[in-house]
Amino acid sequence: MKKYHAYGIGAALVDTEIEVADEELAAFGIEKGLMTLVDEARQQTLVGHLQDHLTVARLASGGSAANSIIALSYFGGRAYYSCKVANDENGLFYLNDLAAAGVDHDGHDGLPDGTTGKCLVLITPDAERTMNTFLGISETLGSENLNLGAIEDSQYLYVEGYLVTSADSLDAAKTAARHAERHGTRTALSLSDPGIVAHFRKELADIAGDGVDLLFCNRQEAMSWTGENTMDAVIEAMKTTAKCFAITLGAEGALVYDGNTVHTIAPTRVTAVDTNGAGDMFAGAFLYGITNGMSHADAGRLAGMAAAAVVAQFGPRLHANQHKGILETVSAGSSIAGRNS
Repeated sequence: MKKYHAYGIGAALVDTEIEVADEELAAFGIEKGLMTLVDEARQQTLVGHLQDHLTVARLASGGSAANSIIALSYFGGRAYYSCKVANDENGLFYLNDLAAAGVDHDGHDGLPDGTTGKCLVLITPDAERTMNTFLGISETLGSENLNLGAIEDSQYLYVEGYLVTSADSLDAAKTAARHAERHGTRTALSLSDPGIVAHFRKELADIAGDGVDLLFCNRQEAMSWTGENTMDAVIEAMKTTAKCFAITLGAEGALVYDGNTVHTIAPTRVTAVDTNGAGDMFAGAFLYGITNGMSHADAGRLAGMAAAAVVAQFGPRLHANQHKGILETVSAGSSIAGRNS
């Protein structure tokens, strides 16, 4: 029995969400629906222009993998998270927020000087999220920030694809993945963002190595990753780089491959107000499910319901008490039939 269900590694970002119009994105020269890395000055300029807008998200420890790992913990899983924050107000808040969610980390001692990363999340009326990210000290997340013993003592290592954007964090991701493989810890990778796949495909492949145990992506990322333009072809190509995978399809639900069968996960109908964090929630809920006795199909059902709940409200995470109700609903249901593939 390993101590942790999942060990996550990713950027540590404190999020601010602001509602904007499509015309404002165009006026600021921001490409809609993608994550764009910016320096602190650019981020502050954008915040200054948007001071009169409604800030809809409270302060929370963000970052893609962090959102997933926190979700797993709130569902009742055991989790560890490696990241890098500075010895500033946001950094201390971030680590305290992780601990409050039940996620283990390396602690507050010896935090370096610098600036903790921040993410400005711009939400348009169609619920699409567009991110402008200042990585801050998170850009220097390196192999020295890993807890190799905790990786060994985890069922899964979960790596966010955003780590490919700096040499230090890419090295940390590759080191973690190879260490996991040597010690019987399964590897899970999220492709994270269509722009990441388009511009850093080689780096993502370096993390994947000979193939990961579990790959998370959305439709656009899957097509870019495989170079295919039909879902049937995408599925076949995905099998060459991942033993199992999950492809989210937005309002159409998801596809989950368990190594033998592709399961179609029906969508949960909601009125979308904010898609930020939907993919992160899907991954966290799915990892909880498969490490706690669920089939891949039922884990996909749990993940789909949880992601829909996130989309129906502002912010990238659910309140702690929302997880129990979703889990009870899925546990009371029957397994989903898959289609042979």
